[in-house]
Amino acid sequence: MSGQTLHQSVLLNEVVDALGPQNGGCYLDATFGNGGYSRSILDTASCTLLAIDRDPDAIARGAPMLAEYDGRFHLAEGCFSDMTALLQAHLAGFDGLDGAAFDLGVCSTQLDQPERGFSFRADGPLDMRMSKSGQSAADIVMQTDEADLARIFWEYGEEKASRRIAKAICRVREETEITSTGQLAAIIHSVMPAKRPGQIDPATRSFQALRIFVNRELDELTAGLEAVERLLRPGGILAVVSFHSLEDRIVKRFLASRGQHASRPSRHRPVIDGPAPSFEILSRKAILPIEDERNQNSRARSAKLRIARRTDAPPLGMAAAPYSTANQATRSHKESKQCG
Repeated sequence: MSGQTLHQSVLLNEVVDALGPQNGGCYLDATFGNGGYSRSILDTASCTLLAIDRDPDAIARGAPMLAEYDGRFHLAEGCFSDMTALLQAHLAGFDGLDGAAFDLGVCSTQLDQPERGFSFRADGPLDMRMSKSGQSAADIVMQTDEADLARIFWEYGEEKASRRIAKAICRVREETEITSTGQLAAIIHSVMPAKRPGQIDPATRSFQALRIFVNRELDELTAGLEAVERLLRPGGILAVVSFHSLEDRIVKRFLASRGQHASRPSRHRPVIDGPAPSFEILSRKAILPIEDERNQNSRARSAKLRIARRTDAPPLGMAAAPYSTANQATRSHKESKQCG
């Protein structure tokens, strides 16, 4: 695949240092991608690791690794919200995790393949399905009513011009099918101010919103965090790298609802009766990539890493999904969920 950018795992050293892989430990790479985290964890210690990815192309890329690590590496196709069943199916005698890493967002390899439809940098089919199954972005664009389209662009892309863009899409689709990334980008560009130096492309937020909606990324993240809370052993480490504010907000709120800070507790804070915290938050602020990494890898510029250690308290239970719009389009989309 000439001309493509090799996917680089962001904050790789920081994530692996936080996990601290130990001989005999059991670890999860919830988002395999091109295997950067998996390789580094397995090379650090004689441990066992399961990597999950819903993209069949990523599973195919990872298959050669199965023979490299003497039975310590396992690979599963599916959604990380299903990690409990996948771990039990792939790891004999599985009884808990010592660490889990999440690298959220889209893989650079996916962005570089026009046929996957994730990017408008090159024209391709308007697809965006990580699992290559279920409703595509073209289906959403062609079948969702104007109000719900605007809601998707606003809630999942924080696009201020969401109504204007939705209106333009609905006007065009009355005349012709919208089936390519180039078509959609042109529609968005036609109703947005021209890009100024230093600004992102006017289509960026809308494409992000569609990708998140098509793949249910925020609901998946919520479910995955709740699952890993139940699976981590006491002392197990959770490391999550996010790339936009919606993801980071979910991670931050999840840990705040279940955690306590590892250092500098306030002696003035009143003691409130309630469940014991299930996580110890290991850094008060998100960890950012160093300048060299940001300069070498554009994907790192928006990355944030949050780390927490599992306590011996029981899980605090299921939380409501924070991003569930109360419209029929979203409900129907959830009911037809397919993760490969």
